[in-house]
Amino acid sequence: MVTHTHPFKCTVAALFLAVGISLPAYAQESRLDELYQQLLEADPETYSRIEGQIMTEWERSGSPAMDLLLRRGKEALDDGAPELAVEHFSALVDHAPEFAEGYYGRASSYYLLGLIGPALEDIRRALALNPRHFEAMRGLANIMQELERSEDALELYELILTINPQSEEAQVAVEYLSIQLEGLAL
Repeated sequence: MVTHTHPFKCTVAALFLAVGISLPAYAQESRLDELYQQLLEADPETYSRIEGQIMTEWERSGSPAMDLLLRRGKEALDDGAPELAVEHFSALVDHAPEFAEGYYGRASSYYLLGLIGPALEDIRRALALNPRHFEAMRGLANIMQELERSEDALELYELILTINPQSEEAQVAVEYLSIQLEGLAL
């Protein structure tokens, strides 16, 4: 017996599935938008808490298995085992290629291993997925400084301050690099 499915039912089912899958991602993005706005308006007392909440949101993949891989990668980094961290983060990006934290974690691991090219590529991917990831920008700015590309580093730190204006590290770096570049201009 052959059954015919009405095309309208297939369309409705596909739409329902797409909306159902995208709602958690939309809710997370909406929450992040609120937190970024709060970060712009934060006073020194609330700044660290809001920054921490943003980072916590970044770490939510929506999958307990992917969250476990992220946690294991971070623990390996904390334990001074970047080779093991690369393995965990590589598994994470293989299984969740749209999750920026996997690329950011692997970039950090590669950097600690002295693999600057792969680190830069993973930072690029992390920023493509999460353009407001001020920690990935900071990592990229540090690499630019090491590569003696001070103007690029300064631009990145200034960009960080448009997102995260209370970042002391970015403030200090902007001041230092501005003075350094002014000295070169003389």
